[in-house]
Amino acid sequence: MDFMHTLEVLLRSVVSLVALFFLTKMLGKKQVSQLSAFDYVIGISMGSIAAEMTINMDAPFFDGLTAMAAYAIVAFLVSYLTLKSIRLRRFFTGVPIILIQDGKIIKKNLRKALLDLNDLLEEARNEGYFEIGEIAYAIMETTGHISFLLKTENRPVTLKDLKLKDTVAGLSANVIIDGNIMENNLKIIKKEKKWLIKEIKKQGYENPESIFLATVDVNYKVVIYEYSENIEPKDVLE
Repeated sequence: MDFMHTLEVLLRSVVSLVALFFLTKMLGKKQVSQLSAFDYVIGISMGSIAAEMTINMDAPFFDGLTAMAAYAIVAFLVSYLTLKSIRLRRFFTGVPIILIQDGKIIKKNLRKALLDLNDLLEEARNEGYFEIGEIAYAIMETTGHISFLLKTENRPVTLKDLKLKDTVAGLSANVIIDGNIMENNLKIIKKEKKWLIKEIKKQGYENPESIFLATVDVNYKVVIYEYSENIEPKDVLE
């Protein structure tokens, strides 16, 4: 095996991967399930170019980089223009399609979305709705995901419906991870290391080393999770 050939393949692989990473990072943080058809095509094309420029020694390497950059720039411009123009947004990303309206299935829109009734029922079951009669609206989003809205009488009761008050919702801060105190996170919640040590001692812990994870909620309640190395995992079904 030619060592120089192998080395060139490795270098091409690393450079193309780095270029692909930065170019896709420039395009945003959408997940695959959230990509429009245009974004999906751009992603596949850029991936194909990266693979080709890695293993095809006859292809000029910088031509591949230029092509990837061109795809990324076009995708970026389209994303920017669709933010400014509703018409362009509809052209490139499409529009949502109403599949169920006021509890009635719209057969014409099912055909437009290239779905049959079984597909719709399966999507409803995947979302936890086994009775189609409970659904007031079903809308296929531009990403292909179907959103469901239950009829009023079938919606879950909320605290607001019961006129009950709840604690303020908010994110918890990770203050101990794998036995290490996250001092930056403590600063964010305006607490000190001394306060944390005092709180964990109240729960019977002399030091953070035996703590796998400790979090602090918006009410400054400390929740501790221990290591569980000695616990045998149970089977899913017994």
